[in-house]
Amino acid sequence: ECILSGIMSVNGKKVLHMDRNPYYGGESASITPLEDLYKRFKIPGSPPESMGRGRDWNVDLIPKFLMANGLMGLFEKRRFRKFLVYVANFDEKDPRTFEGIDPKKTTMREVYKKFDLGQDVIDFTGHALALYRTDDYLDQPCYETINRIKLYSESLARYGKSPYLYPLYGLGELPQGFARLSAIYGGTYMLNKPIEEIIVQNGKVIGVKSEGEIARCKQLICDPSYVKDRVEKVGQVIRVICILSHPIKNTNDANSCQIIIPQNQVNRKSDIYVCMISFAHNVAAQGKYIAIVSTTVETKEPEKEIRPALELLEPIEQKFVSISDLLVPKDLGMESQIFISRTYDATTHFETTCDDIKNIYKRMTGSEFDFEEMKRKKNDIYGED
Repeated sequence: ECILSGIMSVNGKKVLHMDRNPYYGGESASITPLEDLYKRFKIPGSPPESMGRGRDWNVDLIPKFLMANGLMGLFEKRRFRKFLVYVANFDEKDPRTFEGIDPKKTTMREVYKKFDLGQDVIDFTGHALALYRTDDYLDQPCYETINRIKLYSESLARYGKSPYLYPLYGLGELPQGFARLSAIYGGTYMLNKPIEEIIVQNGKVIGVKSEGEIARCKQLICDPSYVKDRVEKVGQVIRVICILSHPIKNTNDANSCQIIIPQNQVNRKSDIYVCMISFAHNVAAQGKYIAIVSTTVETKEPEKEIRPALELLEPIEQKFVSISDLLVPKDLGMESQIFISRTYDATTHFETTCDDIKNIYKRMTGSEFDFEEMKRKKNDIYGED
């Protein structure tokens, strides 16, 4: 919602952004101090002294890394290296780079077979590089998967150590940044603003009522918590925030990492994700680490489902467990002009969230989101920077 308010403001729309919470970002906030996290999860007592100062902590409720835009050292096997070279050289505008593959017809399963890749490598490529959550992609045309792997490797090449970016002081900084962007372009942001009613006339939204006043509008963007009658539950996500005094084993003592356990490796339908950050990112006290485990719930015992990930993290000083409903809009919002985002899924990256943002933008404006066009509009107003 914050990203879209920034984009719409740059596009010249008049934007009012109201939030019932006293902080930015809703579900994607970072909680500080640590005492507030204990209260939120109803953990009795205060954090022990070993946790350091409470205000040194900024704990993300929804862990996500951003794809920025080594690799060969990890992959010794010649077949996989050959496959990666093929992906790097692949150019949708140059059929000479296809090497007998039709990107719009050849399935990814057939591509893996052509390069004679084993099951473990296929699991790694599909789930850790292309970031698919299921294996449905195997029987779809390979074009999308090849582009996803290209995004991963180009992002890695851009910064060297990792293809991901993460803001210091936690993800809560992101919504604040986009709220500021909206404000620069004339948007208004109101925190602590309870929403009493969304006013609809003849099937179309015409305004929002708050504290007896009505703000009139032609279009409305909101998360599912504001319109419970317009969304449906399609599943659940379990997330466990774990506080550690050590890096995760077998990660070369990394102060941040992402671990994806592919579904096949643990006999599941969904991957299990681990996102680990630390004091190096100004989100924890000195020497402390935060690992967040998440997955889509498949059984009546969700905590058992994440055991393979929790075993990687032992010993764990403190756990905070939450189970959230996965909610999606019942319709596209074209008629009512109420555009509802999907709740955050179990993934530890922003790719699915970016897809949702682009999808809402297209439904609202009728055109694809064009970042270059947005940059041009920004420069038209403020000049080149």
